[in-house]
Formats: sequence, C-alpha cells, structure tokens
Amino acid sequence: MGKNILYYGDNLDILRRYVKDESVDLIYLDPPFNSNQNYNVLFSEQNGTRSGAQIKAFEDTWRWDRHAAMAYEEIVEKGGIVSQVMQAFRRFLGESDVMAYLTMMAPRLTELRRVLKSTGSIYLHCDPTASHYLKMLMDAIFGARNFRNEIVWHYTGWNKILSFNFERRHDILLFYSKDKNRFNGFSIPWESEEEYIKVRKQKLRHDEMGKPYVLSDAGKGRRIRRYIEDAMKVGSPVDDVWEIDRLTSSSKERLGYPTQKPEALLERVILSSSNEGDLVLDPFCGCGTTIVVSQRLGRRWIGIDITYLAVALMKNRLLDRFGNDLPYDVIGEPVDIHDARALATQDPYQFQWWALGLVGARPSDPKKGSDKGIDGRLYFHDEKNIKAKTKQIVFSVKSGHVSVSHVRDLRGVLERENAQIGVLISMNPPTKPMIHEATKAGFYHSPWGGKHPRIQILTIDKLLRGEKIDCPPLRQTNMTFKKAPRYKPKSTHQNNFYFL
Repeated sequence: MGKNILYYGDNLDILRRYVKDESVDLIYLDPPFNSNQNYNVLFSEQNGTRSGAQIKAFEDTWRWDRHAAMAYEEIVEKGGIVSQVMQAFRRFLGESDVMAYLTMMAPRLTELRRVLKSTGSIYLHCDPTASHYLKMLMDAIFGARNFRNEIVWHYTGWNKILSFNFERRHDILLFYSKDKNRFNGFSIPWESEEEYIKVRKQKLRHDEMGKPYVLSDAGKGRRIRRYIEDAMKVGSPVDDVWEIDRLTSSSKERLGYPTQKPEALLERVILSSSNEGDLVLDPFCGCGTTIVVSQRLGRRWIGIDITYLAVALMKNRLLDRFGNDLPYDVIGEPVDIHDARALATQDPYQFQWWALGLVGARPSDPKKGSDKGIDGRLYFHDEKNIKAKTKQIVFSVKSGHVSVSHVRDLRGVLERENAQIGVLISMNPPTKPMIHEATKAGFYHSPWGGKHPRIQILTIDKLLRGEKIDCPPLRQTNMTFKKAPRYKPKSTHQNNFYFL
C-alpha cells in the first residue's frame, strides 16, 4: 500500500505536477462558493464563549478579473465540448462572480477526470447557488451518460418563519463515474423484525414451513415473497435522499471549521464507491474529514488544500485520531530556511500560519493591523483542578529584521494579556541585547513542575531542526484546538452495512 499524502498548494498545480493518470479510485470535493461571503474558522474560548478572533481559512474571492479572463481564454482555446459550454455560460452569465467560479472549476474538473481510474467515481458537493451550472459542466467533462445520481443530503434544524420561501434543508452531491464505476451500494441494518414490518406497512404472512414473509411489489404487476430473515441480512438499501444531520455546536466530532461535514456523510460515499486499499482524493480538503474517514476505513488517501492553516488543522486532527504512528507525507511545506524565506516573500500571512503550525499554535485575528502584537496563541491547563484558569502562550512572528524593541514589545503584550509565556518566532537569529532582554523577564513556575522562561526566542532554522517551546508538556495540557476523538477500530462489513 502506497503512502498517504497531504499537499499544500493550489490543487490545479498539484494535480498536474504530482497525480498520475488513472491513479485514483474515488474523488470527493466540496469546493467553496458562497457569493460575497468570507469563510472563517471560528474557535471557542476555553470558557465556552465564542472567540472574537476569526481565522481566515479561505476567502470567497471569485471575481471576474484579469486572471479569470486569462483562465477563460485558455479553456476556450482548447476547443471541444467544454469550450462550447463555457462560451454558452459566458453569454448567459457575463463577467460575473459565478462565471469566475465556473472558470476556476472547469480546468480542475478536467484534471480530476484525468486522474480518475476508468472504474472510478466522483462526488461533487455543491449548494443551490451553482449546482445547476456545475451539473452542466460535469455533463460536458464526464459525459451525460456517466451521470449516476443527484443525491440530496437532507438535514434537520430549527424551524424559522420565512416570508418569501421554504426553509432550505439540503445540499446536493452530484455523483458521476469515469466509465463503468465500481458501486457497492449502502444499506442500513434493521434494528428488529418488528421495525421492518412497521416501516414496510405490510401484512406479515407465514409459509407452509412457518417462515415469516411479506409480499413485495416486483414491478409489472407481480408480487414476490420477501422473507424476513433475508431482509434482515440485506438491510434497508439507501436511496438518493440521505437523512444525515449536520454537525451542531455540541457534536463530539466538531472542530470549529465552518464547512466541516459529518463523518457519517463521507462514510456513505467512501463505502459505496470504493474498497479497502483504494485511493481516495479530496482536492479541497479543508479540515480533513475525507482523509480521516478514508484512513479509518482502510483506504489510501490524498488531501490538498491551499492554506497552511487548513494543513495545520489536518495534521492536528490526524495526530489526535491516529497517534504518531500514522504514515503520511506532507508536500509543499518549507523544509529548510531557504524555502521559508521564499514563502515569507511570496505570502507573509501564509508564512505566519506555517510558522505557528510548527509549534501547534492557533493564529490570531488575521485582519491587518488588528492583532495588537499577537500573531498566535496556544492554550494549556497545567493544574489538576479542571475548573482552574486556562493559561496561554502568546506568539509574535517576524520574517524580517528583529531587534531588542521586538522583545520589549512582546514583554508588554505578556503583561497586558496576563499570559504565562511569550514566544518570538524569528527568521533571523537574535542579537545579544535581545537575549539579555528576554532573560530579564524571569520564569513561569508551573504547578505541573519545573520553571520555564517567560520570554523565549525561537528561530525558524531551530524549529525545523526540532527545537520545542520550553513549557509544560503539551500532549497532556494543550487546549488550543478542540481534539478529535481517538479512533477505535470497529467492525465493518464492506458490501452492505457500516456498523456505527
């Protein structure tokens, strides 16, 4: 079995550079689109209240600009049915946000078809804003004959009184195959014979041997015997309406990521359209639900995301669920100081998120100029009393020149925030005055045992070499991210049932 891989970067570039033709068995994607809305990760403070800091995971910036126009021209110039469909969209939609979004999606869906095996399947998750356009685009790329289902994911929620429409309670998954797809189907076990008879609303009968059965419609006016014991073995086959509740604020698996999907949804997709050992790909991986469920169900996986924040969340989630022994590679992250400098030059905010990810810290509000000297935080509990105060480490990340004034500023932040430890993450090595100023801050004495410098300076080079924060043991005390529940293997039956 090949290694699992987590990629940082633009999925179009990653697909073209790294993923081979006809190498993937199953694709699930939930590409972001919601006009005029930013997608943010909202964390809760340790006392249960919502944090004021919003972590910008990705922004809905599908705008018709020079880059969108260039991408459109590239698609059109290639010719073929995809070119024709995109030209028709352009005539109807004009230079709109939706047109920019479809221009982004067209080459990616084309690449996804290339990497999919002839027996493979793809599930495209979308909302009503663009689902009808995506359906036409999928018909053009995968062929209308390879359309399998429009799956309705129905979920419950609080009823609202709306003036102009019915309340929305579903998403759509467009299910296509490459050619002759592998399909296992999915069945839910009946809890009892009584439940089966009640749901079917049919009269229970007995044959000459006393075996119970019901009469079922077989089509064309024919009725057949369906024995109860056989029905119990097969279960209730799932149709194209999936009743699975969304994650709520109290859900154990909820991590605070805004577009996080329930694992039960991905279980159904993965079990229906792949087998153990197959390769599953999610090119918009977000917080990693697809790769977590794939790992749990014995599939290989590839996850791709364009932000280091999402990559950091996935790495934390995989660690919490499967421990340190899970084999996977991370490609696209800086591996040395030269890579780090290049990232800092290219995108300072991505560099900042990546640097904080090296120490497991949570980024602060990303709005420019509003961090008040704090780029990240790390929360911990180091007292036996579970009601004890949550403590914190605050971080400042500097990719350029550093001086003793940065240490003084961090010391001031430490006092203002009543934090226990402050860490300056620096691209460049500290000067002697900086080290002296940090030493003057003294030590934090932890009830866990030991004393830790209140101001610490860690260079990127040393972090890449494995240096850690001098603090109470974080595997026991860390409260920064909500932990994913630990994975415990459960019995599965591949073809029909998934026992929860």
